[in-house]
Amino acid sequence: MPSRDVVSVQRLIPAPPEPIFDLLVDPAGHARIDGGGSVQGARSGGRRLGLGDRFGMDMKIGLPYRTSNTVVELEENRRIAWQTLAEGPASPFLGGRIWRYVLEPVEGGTLVTESWDISKEAAPSKLFVRRMEPMTRRNMAATLERIEEIVTAGA
Repeated sequence: MPSRDVVSVQRLIPAPPEPIFDLLVDPAGHARIDGGGSVQGARSGGRRLGLGDRFGMDMKIGLPYRTSNTVVELEENRRIAWQTLAEGPASPFLGGRIWRYVLEPVEGGTLVTESWDISKEAAPSKLFVRRMEPMTRRNMAATLERIEEIVTAGA
């Protein structure tokens, strides 16, 4: 049963899952693929993420802020998800959302599903964050388009 706490978009990308996954497991590339323009840069990029790894991001939506992210799901070339929290004293009150990418090899390439899961979002920020759903959906579609552009440019 679909949850109103999870928003997903899909795109068939005409490429195998490996180059797509390689983009997702290196935080240094996240600003390049971010369809919303909020990711400014990684504070711990240039490395391949593993399950339980933490990485920081410099962000900006109006004002600059920082996030701390923990990889909570990882299956090589198939799935990665990280949970995002605000940094500093606000972390118990802001964040908790999970960004998830599922890659399914299909005829013609890879079906990529990006999900924004706010089921674990902190109660104080959940109502506000839920209002961002239409913008988040558009941004995720733009992210998948950027991923396709990057992986097919090298083909």
